[in-house]
Amino acid sequence: MNWLEITVNTSHENLEPLTDRLTALGVEGLITEDEADVRDFLENNKKYWDYVDEDFMASMSGVCRVKFYLEDSRSGRSELTRLSGELPGYELIERPVRDEDWENNWREYYKPIEVGKRLVIVPQWLPSPDTDRVALRLDPGLIFGTGAHATTQLCLVATEKYASGRTALDLGCGSGILAIAALLLGAERAVGVDIDDKAPDVVMENAGFNGIGPDRLSVFAGDVLSDRALSNKLSGEKFGLVLMNIVSDVIIALSPKVPEFLRPDGIFICSGVIEGRQNEVEAALRAAGLHILRRETKDGWYAFICDKEEEIC
Repeated sequence: MNWLEITVNTSHENLEPLTDRLTALGVEGLITEDEADVRDFLENNKKYWDYVDEDFMASMSGVCRVKFYLEDSRSGRSELTRLSGELPGYELIERPVRDEDWENNWREYYKPIEVGKRLVIVPQWLPSPDTDRVALRLDPGLIFGTGAHATTQLCLVATEKYASGRTALDLGCGSGILAIAALLLGAERAVGVDIDDKAPDVVMENAGFNGIGPDRLSVFAGDVLSDRALSNKLSGEKFGLVLMNIVSDVIIALSPKVPEFLRPDGIFICSGVIEGRQNEVEAALRAAGLHILRRETKDGWYAFICDKEEEIC
């Protein structure tokens, strides 16, 4: 089916009255895009990120609009004419959209990505490249973690060195890319944890693309800082490799828990630390009893590879 995407530009002050008016006119599925709301949300949720894409913020500059969709048919265009008459002073801008545009166009931006010496990350709908690299198949549209960002690549490169023969714990697992990579690179078993309730289903779907089942990978939704049962379970199991690709504030908050999850000879790899916060994170890691083996950097981001200090082994 073909559709009409209708855009109505307005101001922040008039956004709510406009949406109320459209709702009263029977329009459903309204989408609002407002620079002021985006900036307010970012300002009040700083602990969840250290960096916001500049291109995204540029694309939101001056934006305040409502979008909705109508069938691109005689009845849909008749409805558009009716709404135009009911909204004097507003221009209803139309753009034709096809179902397949929504379903597939985003996929053209994803290509295989070679990482380190052994991995190639392949969107699950593409054939594997003709290469000796290990293919990690992933649906990048499901949840955070595609392999394209420098922070993920820093973790993957380090994981390549330490995964073989170990058990792995991926804290903040997102799409499961780090846990799945560890298994493909020789880890015996892996566990993923994320606060997002969708994570277990998403991770196991991505694992299935790689022939990995629940006998080798387990995933839990929960917060190891507040969920004592989950934290105790992980502490009791102990892991040879703990992975974390999250923002600096979360790394700092979780650092004291990491030694509880590590075997005496275990390795901790964390990334997601933006330029300017690396010394703060390093201090938190040391205070937690972790010994920093290496500090790696890429495109203004930092990763730390650590083991346990001898005195807490």
